[in-house]
Amino acid sequence: MKDLNEYNKFRKEMNDRILNCGHLGLKRFWALDSRAYEKGALDEKTLELLGLTTSMVLRCDDCVTYHIVRCIQLGLTDKELYDALNVCVIVGGSITVPHIRRAFETIDKCRELEKRDPGLKSLL
Repeated sequence: MKDLNEYNKFRKEMNDRILNCGHLGLKRFWALDSRAYEKGALDEKTLELLGLTTSMVLRCDDCVTYHIVRCIQLGLTDKELYDALNVCVIVGGSITVPHIRRAFETIDKCRELEKRDPGLKSLL
């Protein structure tokens, strides 16, 4: 897994590049994606956990990293994240195990970074 700061830098640079390429469809997708995680009938924590579990079952490590960071920014505990990851392995099966390993690594890296940057304000 990339360093979280590298991940964040690359993500921001490429999102800016994509959003400024002039393609309306791409811009609309990014807007739709952002709005999907805004509080509505479900709170932000629940929405991010849904994003995490869905991303895990689809085996998208970049998305899993993003949602773990957001979950931690929103105050979820490790135990809450572990419960969500348990659902992922039950639904996704053993094929998700390598991604669960990387998720645990990401949680550990976030917690370490959180000691220097409470709330992970420098990320995302």
